[in-house]
Amino acid sequence: QVQLVESGGGVVPPGDSLRLSCTFSGRSFSTYTVGWFRRAPGKEREFVATLLWSVGAASYADSVKGRFTISRDSAKSTIYLQMDSLRPEDAARYYCAGARYLSNPGSMIDSAAYEYWGQGTQVTVSS
Repeated sequence: QVQLVESGGGVVPPGDSLRLSCTFSGRSFSTYTVGWFRRAPGKEREFVATLLWSVGAASYADSVKGRFTISRDSAKSTIYLQMDSLRPEDAARYYCAGARYLSNPGSMIDSAAYEYWGQGTQVTVSS
């Protein structure tokens, strides 16, 4: 059974940092595309970052580029989202996701293309 388990959310003031983790189990994700999405109250789920596990190539939403970094630790079957310079508008529930290899850039940022999802972890940015 495939499971994705996120952790690392919390409450931080603007300008602070958080690191989210997502551990994959139940199969090998070495050929998968993995990513982070988020949903704020009253808003649609939106793409944050994605990573091709096999080569480590990453891409980001414009709103987080330069502030967030996605990475993976293959030995731990875990991906991370390092979030720096957090802003109030970054507050949301963050979800990790996995999909069989996606080569189309449009698919990589489309949540509908992802097969596996975690339960999410809440990030609150407030002074």
